[in-house]
Amino acid sequence: MKNAIKTGLGLCAAFVISGVQAETRITYKSAKSTSSYYQMGVQISEAMKAGSDGEIIVTVEESQGSVQNVMEAKARGGDYVFTTPPVLVKLAQGGKAMFEGKGDPKFNDIRALFPIPSLTMHFVMSTQSGVDQFSGMEGKTILLGKGSFGAREGEKYLKLFGLEGKVELAEVELSNAVPALKNGQIDGFVTAGSWPAPNVIEAAASTGVKVISLNDEQIAKSKRSKLVIPAGTYAGQDADITTTSLPVAAFTTTAMSDDAAYALTKTYWEGKESMGKGAPWWNGVDKGLMANITGKIHPGALRYYKEAGFELTEAQQ
Repeated sequence: MKNAIKTGLGLCAAFVISGVQAETRITYKSAKSTSSYYQMGVQISEAMKAGSDGEIIVTVEESQGSVQNVMEAKARGGDYVFTTPPVLVKLAQGGKAMFEGKGDPKFNDIRALFPIPSLTMHFVMSTQSGVDQFSGMEGKTILLGKGSFGAREGEKYLKLFGLEGKVELAEVELSNAVPALKNGQIDGFVTAGSWPAPNVIEAAASTGVKVISLNDEQIAKSKRSKLVIPAGTYAGQDADITTTSLPVAAFTTTAMSDDAAYALTKTYWEGKESMGKGAPWWNGVDKGLMANITGKIHPGALRYYKEAGFELTEAQQ
């Protein structure tokens, strides 16, 4: 009897996710509830419901980070969507770095759906500091934060560009960066997230800041993707900011049906303009970000991309 119940539940779940003829329920695992990426998940959930006339229901689930999201892919079902930088999927599939000794054949079943806003590096200096280039941070008090991608990346750049040990690192939480900048406790801070970044918007409007651009040589040394933040994104910003980014995308596995993946991808792209009116970070997502997806795309999503005329690489197909 128990086996019969389990079988019945399994068939039920398969029917729910089989296509848009029935209600499609998705679990979207993103980031901590306080992060901009969790907010993006909520916006995607709302856009999916609106764009599908209620046929796609997305539940946003809090996460401790991208590594956890990838690890859970081996145990989740066809209703699982998660966000992570594409490079982590590649590392998981190769059993390298943080996935060493934790490899699993199911990691090879991970497939991409669509790109979302990239993790973008911001080196933010107060206008009072007078700093307008990376080398000018020498002798200044900088807040890196702790444990985040931005903190690790910021520390790496200080080493790469000759400022290790030449910058005073502030013992302040990143959440207090703007007040610390306003009261002169720090000269600048480093943050990574989607652009426009809420804390940079606040700092630019209340204090006046200069977001440092990186040159082509520095970007090449960082081994990250180049990204341009257009002039006028932040108060007082009269020129483009050239910086680096770590691409992020939404993924699922081959356990998801082609119809569900097609519906999710189509609804996402068709709802992106509307999402951008409410949250400008979506305006930085365009067809160009597809090149940052280095692994395979889900067959259902591929169907949409081919219909919509997207250019895809051989590796993505």
